[in-house]
Amino acid sequence: MTTSFESERLFCPADEAEWARSAAGGDKAAFARLVEKHKSSVYGLCYRLVGSADEARDAAQEAFVRAYTSIRDFDPRQPFAAWVLRIARNHCIDLLRRRRPTLALVPENRGETLDPGVAPEPADHFAMGGEQALQEREAQRDLDKAIASLPNRYREVIALFHVQHKSYADIASTLGVPMGTVMTWLHRARKELRQKLAEHLS
Repeated sequence: MTTSFESERLFCPADEAEWARSAAGGDKAAFARLVEKHKSSVYGLCYRLVGSADEARDAAQEAFVRAYTSIRDFDPRQPFAAWVLRIARNHCIDLLRRRRPTLALVPENRGETLDPGVAPEPADHFAMGGEQALQEREAQRDLDKAIASLPNRYREVIALFHVQHKSYADIASTLGVPMGTVMTWLHRARKELRQKLAEHLS
């Protein structure tokens, strides 16, 4: 039986397909339009995977460099977003493998300006009481630590689904796995998060 998820079709928007074809022909301005449209999503995924704003910016830039150098391999019938996110994801995994085996904790935002719509925005602590502001910061810090401690594949699906708001089909295309696997990983990731947060609060 075919589910509504399995029947979902992925396609590249007409304007992006045209930009990609132009970029493959050497049009740098066309590729710049693709970068502008997808830079927040790419940065957001990198940020959730590597846990550092500076490293995420470098990783996102490198992902787009790699995308540009291999743009002739891109199939414009498929979503450009999934393709470039897959490049970014693979690069971040390479970076994590080179690290020492330590957790990549998402740092608390201490006034640095991050790309819009990517990293969690700090709460307006001037509009709430001091105790509530502290609770908000602690809750966000606990969640970030719990996410950072998940296996890479679970961190990826959490970032793509809950932060980037990608569909199951988009995530499956980005990660190169069946849609059912994405749903399973997301279910297990949420379960592990609940367990980790419950252990912290107990």
